[in-house]
Amino acid sequence: MRRYLLDKKFIHTDYSKETVAGHVEFTEDTFHHIFEVCRHTQGEKLEVLSTLGTAFLVEVTEIKKNVARGKILEQRTIERLKKPFINIAMSLPRFHVIDSVIERSVEMGVKRILPFTSEYSFLKKADGIPPMKYERWGKIITSAMQQSGRGEVLAVDQVCSWPEMLMKINPGPKSWCLFAYEGDSKKPIKDYVEHKISAQTEKPEEVWIIVGSEGGFSSAEVVQMQKLGLDPVTLGHQILRVETACLTLVSVLKYELGLWQ
Repeated sequence: MRRYLLDKKFIHTDYSKETVAGHVEFTEDTFHHIFEVCRHTQGEKLEVLSTLGTAFLVEVTEIKKNVARGKILEQRTIERLKKPFINIAMSLPRFHVIDSVIERSVEMGVKRILPFTSEYSFLKKADGIPPMKYERWGKIITSAMQQSGRGEVLAVDQVCSWPEMLMKINPGPKSWCLFAYEGDSKKPIKDYVEHKISAQTEKPEEVWIIVGSEGGFSSAEVVQMQKLGLDPVTLGHQILRVETACLTLVSVLKYELGLWQ
C-alpha cells in the first residue's frame, strides 16, 4: 500500500479518541502527486502519515479538479525514535552526496543532521547554500518518510561554520560525540562504544557522529577536536566515501546501543 505524508492541517480528526472518525483533504502538490502522477482513483485505499506520530488508513471518497477527500477508516500509532538519538554533524560534501546522506538518514532513524563548513569542505562559507537546496532536502525527507513509514521529520539544520559546530555538539555525559577520522587513529569504533558504555551508569540522550567531507579534516581541526576530549575513531584502513562512512557509523551505533529492536 502506498504511503503519503500530509501536514496535520489537512487531517481532520480527534487524535486522542479511540473511535476512528474524520477525513483528510488532498490539495496542491499533494493532490498533483497522488492523483495526477500516481493516478489513484475514487474508492482506493492508501495510508496517510502524520508528523504527529499517527498513520491513517484512508479511502478516497471524492476527487474534484484540484482537491480530493478521503474517509479515515483506521488509525495506528507510529513508533517513535528511541533514545539515544543519533545525530550527524557533517562537513559539507558535494550536493549529490548530502542528498544521499539525508535520504538514508531518514530510513536509518537519524534524528538530526548538522552540515558545517571546514577547511576541506565543498563550500567554505556557511551562507553559500542557495535556498532551493533546503527546499530540495525537504522534498527528499518527505519522499524517504513515505517510503520507510517514518513518522518523525529528520531535522536538517542551517549550514554553520566550524566554530559554531564545535559549540553545538556539546560533548558531555548526556551527549556523546564520535569523531570519525580517516587518518592516524588507533581507537576502533567498537572499543570506543564499549569504553563509553562501561564508563557510565546510564545511556546518553544523544550521540553525535562527526564526519568529514571528501577531503577529510585538517591536522589543525584534529587538534581542536582532541582539545575537546574527542580522540579520533577509525573504521579501519580503507578510506570510505562520505555516505558509506555515515551509513556504517549509524549501523554500528544502533547495534551496539540496542536500537535495532
